[in-house]
Amino acid sequence: MMKLKALPDVPRWAVVAAHAVPLIVLPSGIWRVALTFGAPVARVDDPGLGQGVFQLGLTVLAELLAFLTLGLVREWGEVFPRRLPFLGGRPVGARGATFAALSGAFGLTALTCWYTYLAYAGIGERSPGTHVEGTLQQVLFYACYLPLAAWAPLLAAVAIAYRRRRVSA
Repeated sequence: MMKLKALPDVPRWAVVAAHAVPLIVLPSGIWRVALTFGAPVARVDDPGLGQGVFQLGLTVLAELLAFLTLGLVREWGEVFPRRLPFLGGRPVGARGATFAALSGAFGLTALTCWYTYLAYAGIGERSPGTHVEGTLQQVLFYACYLPLAAWAPLLAAVAIAYRRRRVSA
């Protein structure tokens, strides 16, 4: 069995969930990078520099935010690393970290619900932008984006475990 890095008092399920988050965000990022560099994953109406920068920036931002979930099970989620200016060596407030994580989970849930509604209502299907054409592109799109639906519940569960662990300690 693979050893996942975490603090000793963190429940195993929380460690696995925290490590899963960056991995479930990765496929959508790979899809966006492929789209940006011209892979035939979808048709783009206006493949300009601005859209490419946006897609790559969104990919990096999403992966960095997903990576922060690991802080809820590792030592840098309890004490800021020394290399950080002004904050290095100071304790991380459990209330603030939990609030930030649960706010993120709430925001992700809202986005997931909104985009699910748009997809089922057929809103925006004919609007300009990115379009999947054909069954293969559609299957690839869903395979890359459906895992994102697990991001919010995993983040919320790990945040609650973090709060319980930090408050009881």
